[in-house]
Amino acid sequence: MAIASATLPECSECPIRHRAVCARCEPDELEALNRVKFYRTYHAGQTIAIRGEPLETVASIVRGTATLTRSIEDGRTQLVGLLLPSDFIGRPGRAEAQYDITAVSELTLCCFHRRPFEELLTEMPHVRERLLEMALDELDAARDWMLLLGRKTARERIASLLALIVKRSIRPDGGVLGDKGRVELPITRETMANYLGLTIETVSRQLTRLRKDGIIQLDGKRTILIPDFGALLAETGDDDDGGFIF
Repeated sequence: MAIASATLPECSECPIRHRAVCARCEPDELEALNRVKFYRTYHAGQTIAIRGEPLETVASIVRGTATLTRSIEDGRTQLVGLLLPSDFIGRPGRAEAQYDITAVSELTLCCFHRRPFEELLTEMPHVRERLLEMALDELDAARDWMLLLGRKTARERIASLLALIVKRSIRPDGGVLGDKGRVELPITRETMANYLGLTIETVSRQLTRLRKDGIIQLDGKRTILIPDFGALLAETGDDDDGGFIF
């Protein structure tokens, strides 16, 4: 069960303000959202939503990481997505969860009750526009991931995941959250393997090879230093920089 979070910054000072569903809000829209939002915190391993069950709230991830999974009839489970800070949980107009959602680290959500949020959308065109933009971005990301799983090598898959994490730390104005040369992996190597369609041994072996080739440096199990972003992007197998700003 989720617990109430400690007081977090006002919307105007929120760490995900530049990228979340409220990114384009005018001051009056932001104030309206500020009046009805509330925070919830989940510990690593806690369930946020179960596929097919009612989803009474929608939310933006403020801090932490969650996984989206689907199970099939024989009990096998596939990790189909990662939710990182600024990602949105829930869909206006859909009363049930479409996936199982689980926190994989300490997770803080900025929440809204679903029905009141849906009603607010009629008065907030900037939020409607941002939701549509985020949905289209998710569609593009899903197509990119089909390419990754279908055609990319293990080395390219890992480089692409690292590049994705870096990309999510970059503001639309080119500013960077934190140290752009330092990546804190939000998931374990086991989860990385599941997400990338690899074995844990392959993930570890490819990270070691990237280190030996000077593309990355390892600092413990979760911290990766990237001395040259261009060199990392060259390892992804993509034919462009994917919109990265360095």
